[in-house]
Amino acid sequence: MLLHPQFDPVAFSLGPLSVRWYGLMYLVAFVQFILLGRYRIKSRPSILSVEQLDDLLFYGMLGVIVGGRLGQVLFYEPGYYLSNPLEIFAVWKGGMSFHGGFLGVLAAMGLWANKQRINWWDIMDFIAPLVPLGLAAGRLGNFINGELWGRVADASLPWAMIFPQSGDMQPRHPSQLYHIGLEGLALFSILWLFSGRPQQRGAVSGVFLIGYGCFRFITEFFREPDAGIFGQSYTISMGQWLSLPMVLAGIVLLVLAKRRKSL
Repeated sequence: MLLHPQFDPVAFSLGPLSVRWYGLMYLVAFVQFILLGRYRIKSRPSILSVEQLDDLLFYGMLGVIVGGRLGQVLFYEPGYYLSNPLEIFAVWKGGMSFHGGFLGVLAAMGLWANKQRINWWDIMDFIAPLVPLGLAAGRLGNFINGELWGRVADASLPWAMIFPQSGDMQPRHPSQLYHIGLEGLALFSILWLFSGRPQQRGAVSGVFLIGYGCFRFITEFFREPDAGIFGQSYTISMGQWLSLPMVLAGIVLLVLAKRRKSL
């Protein structure tokens, strides 16, 4: 049985300014997005230029931050933020919903695609393989903060971990690491290999939706459930409820894409 290392959430300070690990993980996510995106653009014909990729990232950042925060407020902790409305803007403290960020990115990419007169599905297929490692970076930030810990685990589990922040000192699943392994590394590997060959429009996006939805559904079994707007009395968590439509949409999208004769 392990004890969470209890990292200092502040990576370093510059006078009165404190830079937190959680914020740095977002920087890591954006940097890897640019590096992988540029590699793809330079290694094969692409719908984007390097200059357009930089502009695309700016729109994506806005979608992630605004959508992710609003998703956390509306899906997971509406009562808390209703009582503490100014905390909505304290994004440096953590508390971002993937599903909210996902919807935010969809909207931001729609605006950008319309501006550039590029097919929206082509944009989504391009960015899908660039997302999972960024998700892994975000989960690493959660682990450093000692937040979003897992459910109580058998003490005999070799990697069971005590998170003092939970308040009960019981051994728990380090579910943040499960997220990193499945939704981060495994999903990246699948998408990177799948998108390495020409695919019908929408196919890569479909695989992303199916892969993320399934992996998230699995990891939620080991994560302490959030109350959400439905409370904790339901047999599946809010994260699982929100992942089911992703899987269904991904299956439909992949089937429709594979029925197309041309790429």
